[in-house]
Amino acid sequence: MEQSPKLVTDLLLPDREGGYAKGYETRELILRTALHILIEEGYRAMSMRRIAGACGMRLGNLTYHYPTREDLVRALLGAVISSYEVEFARIVHAPDLLPEVRLARLCSLLVEDIGTKKTTRLFPELWALANHDGFVYERVHELYDRARAPLVEIVAEMRPDLAEDVRFDLALFMSSSMEGLTIFAGYGQPFAKRLPAVEHIAVRSFIDLVRSFNPAA
Repeated sequence: MEQSPKLVTDLLLPDREGGYAKGYETRELILRTALHILIEEGYRAMSMRRIAGACGMRLGNLTYHYPTREDLVRALLGAVISSYEVEFARIVHAPDLLPEVRLARLCSLLVEDIGTKKTTRLFPELWALANHDGFVYERVHELYDRARAPLVEIVAEMRPDLAEDVRFDLALFMSSSMEGLTIFAGYGQPFAKRLPAVEHIAVRSFIDLVRSFNPAA
């Protein structure tokens, strides 16, 4: 049996139903193995048969839990973003912290995550695939909509005077600016060592931007 890392990254699966702990553990193994293959070998290598073999199970056992690769990808991306959402919620709803502080912490979390192997390998793979696969395109944009939501929430708190679409545009600008660092300063990239310095610049710039932005100027 091919060994898959115990923890490639945190995945948050939906709560298991009743007492079916074994089924829950099997689904977690499948998703962690699929994520490992996706990160290390790319989406094309992530076939159902390949995942089943790496998990040490029959293909029929895999398709019992995830009938198609689309079902598996949907569950995988949902589990990935759900794990982020837990951290986002802790920051966005942290008591007794000014919204500027929460924005700084959220942006730091996102930039630092770009420096991980998981993020540097996973998301560019999905971006490229989304250009040619409608299913992945929809899943990726759903994922980013959910990831952008906490930024929109903090911007609204900092600037309740701004129109809703302007708040969204600010959040979109910040999220896309951070994501763009992946190919330049992500894991193993040419400017990976400069990521902490760029993080400092990004955090200060975003706070100043939200505080001072005038859509009429």
